Amino acid sequence: MGGRKRTVQIKFRVTEDERDLILEKMKLIPTRNMAAYLRKIAIDGYILQVDHSDIKAMTAEIQKIGVNVNQIAKRVNATGSVYQEDIEEIKGVLNEIWRLQRLSLLKAH
Repeated sequence: MGGRKRTVQIKFRVTEDERDLILEKMKLIPTRNMAAYLRKIAIDGYILQVDHSDIKAMTAEIQKIGVNVNQIAKRVNATGSVYQEDIEEIKGVLNEIWRLQRLSLLKAH
């Protein structure tokens, strides 16, 4: 043990499912040595943080459209008339969705 280069041992526990996932990922690279794989991932790996705020904003806008469409459908069924202001409101919200989508795509590049 005196000739070992790595003298510090780090231990951690995983579930069986986590172990199976680690083994599956190990198959993607040419190694069978779990210690070498885990060491490489811990040192050279990276973590992606994904900003979902654009998607959340788009989802909120889509929900607003759904509510508006339901209200308009009820009014059309009750009165038989469609109002121009309802259509304009939906167009405005759709434009906001497209704006958010373009912004999201620009951030991705």
